[in-house]
Amino acid sequence: MDIYLIMENLILDYGYIGISIVAFTESIIQPVPPDIFIVGASAFGLNPLTCAIISTIASTFGGMVGYFLGHSLGTPAFIKLFGEKHLLRGEAFFEKYGVWGVMIAGFTPIPYKVAAWLSGIFEMSFLKFIIGTFIGRFFRFLIIAYFGDALLKYFVIGL
Repeated sequence: MDIYLIMENLILDYGYIGISIVAFTESIIQPVPPDIFIVGASAFGLNPLTCAIISTIASTFGGMVGYFLGHSLGTPAFIKLFGEKHLLRGEAFFEKYGVWGVMIAGFTPIPYKVAAWLSGIFEMSFLKFIIGTFIGRFFRFLIIAYFGDALLKYFVIGL
């Protein structure tokens, strides 16, 4: 079965719990970003603020797992999973931006899971990592959730 369909069924069948599973796993390894599911959940009537908060918390916990995997498995595992190109680019990115890089990766389309693993590999302060993750992911997911809510109001309700 297609991973996208699995994630879609998780959201439709389990609502907030499904969103949290998608956000958590995406922060560690799985390739499907939670954004489309957060938009869909909000568009189908789930509370956008609750979607954003739950996604942020789950993504932060997933990022913590990614951080510890990067810290414990190190560079060889990272290269095997993500490639040496991402390691070199990530190293330059983290040297330049530090904790701001975690916030940037959390907010933008930069693969957040890569930032989580690299934070562990480069031994970023764990507290700074968590704060950067929470801030970046929360604002991203908040915008996405309210976009889904706006779609619901525009297309379904006609406001």
